[in-house]
Amino acid sequence: MYLLILLSPLLGSISAGFLGRKLGVTGSQIISCVCLGFSSLFITIAFYEVCLCGSPVYIKLGTWIDSELLYIAWEFIFDQLTISLALAVLYCSTLIHIYSIYYLPSDPHNQRFFSYLSAFTFGMLVLITGANFFVTFVGWEMIGVVSYLLINFYFTRIQANKAAILAFTVNRQGDMLLSIGFMAIFALFGSLNYSSVFSLVPYMNETAISIIALLLFGGASAKSAQIPLHSWLPGSMEAPTPVSALLHAATLVTAGIYLLLRCSPILEYSPTALLVITIVGASTAFFAATCGLVANDLKRIIAMSTISQLGYMVMAVGLSQYNVALFHTVNHSFFKALLFLAGGAVIHSFSDQQDVRKMGGLIKFLPLTYSVMLVGTLSLLATPFLTGFYSKDLIIELAYGNYSFSQMYAFILGSITAGLTAFYSFRLISLVFLINPNGNKQSYLNSHESNSAAIIPLIVLSLFSIFFGYLFSDMFVGIGSDFFGNSLFIHPNNITLVEAEYSLSIWIKLLPSILSLIGATSALIFYLKTPEILVNLTETSLGKKLYNLFNNKYYFDIIYNNYIISNGFKLGYSVSKQIDRGVIELVGPYGLSNSIVKFAKDISKLDSGVITTYALYITIGFLFFLFVLFSTLIFDETINEFTRIIIILMFSLFINLRK
Repeated sequence: MYLLILLSPLLGSISAGFLGRKLGVTGSQIISCVCLGFSSLFITIAFYEVCLCGSPVYIKLGTWIDSELLYIAWEFIFDQLTISLALAVLYCSTLIHIYSIYYLPSDPHNQRFFSYLSAFTFGMLVLITGANFFVTFVGWEMIGVVSYLLINFYFTRIQANKAAILAFTVNRQGDMLLSIGFMAIFALFGSLNYSSVFSLVPYMNETAISIIALLLFGGASAKSAQIPLHSWLPGSMEAPTPVSALLHAATLVTAGIYLLLRCSPILEYSPTALLVITIVGASTAFFAATCGLVANDLKRIIAMSTISQLGYMVMAVGLSQYNVALFHTVNHSFFKALLFLAGGAVIHSFSDQQDVRKMGGLIKFLPLTYSVMLVGTLSLLATPFLTGFYSKDLIIELAYGNYSFSQMYAFILGSITAGLTAFYSFRLISLVFLINPNGNKQSYLNSHESNSAAIIPLIVLSLFSIFFGYLFSDMFVGIGSDFFGNSLFIHPNNITLVEAEYSLSIWIKLLPSILSLIGATSALIFYLKTPEILVNLTETSLGKKLYNLFNNKYYFDIIYNNYIISNGFKLGYSVSKQIDRGVIELVGPYGLSNSIVKFAKDISKLDSGVITTYALYITIGFLFFLFVLFSTLIFDETINEFTRIIIILMFSLFINLRK
């Protein structure tokens, strides 16, 4: 059964991809959805067996590499961490597959799309179930390749090509750091098996552990879009909306978080790495929230909220609260998939318009879509008693409960980000649904609610966004819960949940909710009642500078393009012209062949036909032969000086006699 959890999406992908012409569009869709449905059923049973009954499963299929120094097997582990994340991955993937039937009804490449979606899910499952770093890396690279194919699904569009190449190349940077980290792990521990490495961590040098932890975090930063490797994620919106939902909610971006959670025994013995992770996560959350304030593309606004929420998850990892980070990852999967699918329903029904400034008044045309999008937004805002509240607010409370500079930095930025998130989320709701219509008349006449293939996933995800956090919070993050067993490790010195639960002031606990309420109310007032206030603010000198800063995403792209990428191209040109075509050609095959030909021509000139010249060559050769014959005696340090002189005199006498 556990292998079927992995193999069912692969079977669906192969069927839709290689047999798509035989099965047809409908057949490919049905097989893909049925395979994902079976996997979801099996993961539910596995959740009962592994998580509720506390019996992790280990499967070894065979040996991959068996050398004197390195042993790697095809092995998979189904423990509490794996099953919890796989639950969100498979549930969201199944619902997104069903939704895609509605979203791409007449696309000529429908079978290829469903094949890629199923392959994406399979790669993510391989990643999270691998029992050693190499098997995990296979899944890691697989989702990188399939994400390129999905972002570039509309391959005739230049912007889709650019976005796919950007995503792939930025992830290459993280993969390079991750590969170096794996090499460092093997050099230090002599193994790449999780159980072997984690059991030896407490006995290793802290500096070496810190270097490995930072390299692993570098790999995770690219996949999970942390500063400064975040620039690819907003561009990935060029993909169809179901791809955006799958990529942002369940698969690609959560891979980095999973890697950090799985490597918790390594991170816990490196305070330096935890400090860096906390600061980067808090900074990323704030950065993305400020950029989301001025974004106008509907999908990009939701994408910015993804980066912001990933910052919260990374921040929780830096605070050593791995169970809370995982809980927020699972919660986020449900309400972010809901937001993207609802946004896709809006775009699909409104003539594929994505600019929120050209919408408005859609609440009367799309009441159900508005309702589910409001549920997703409220859960994103961590509204009390909805799913997001039980993990997001807890992260902020835990940041305050640690009483150190980095944690206070995380608390302040996390609280401000909560208010900013509420503002731009309700800005989106206001501009799309509540303000006066600003769109094309024909778009309004053609707008309609989605069919049942889209409504069912939206309603199911809405139920998860409302109830999942309440039902599972005590199990995942409750005090005294042993739900995760040995799959997550928190050092006793870093356990602060009790402090955050009982020692904090009620105002500290309510601060994120208060700021969220202020942000949401401000957005409604500014965009529905007094929009001229925002116009006046952006006309001031400071307002223009801030708007330009946020709209240009802190000029990261400009810095990359003008300084890093351009200089890289110049360096590559110099290397190509001066080293590749210069030094290497002269030293390499071209120079070697020329030298041999020239040497052969010079040798051939010695064949002059003059007998005295030949006699000279014979004499020189004979002298060289004698010199080589007696060189060991002449230069041997053990022979005394008198013997050496006698040998030289005899050699000279022999030459004179020849003359």
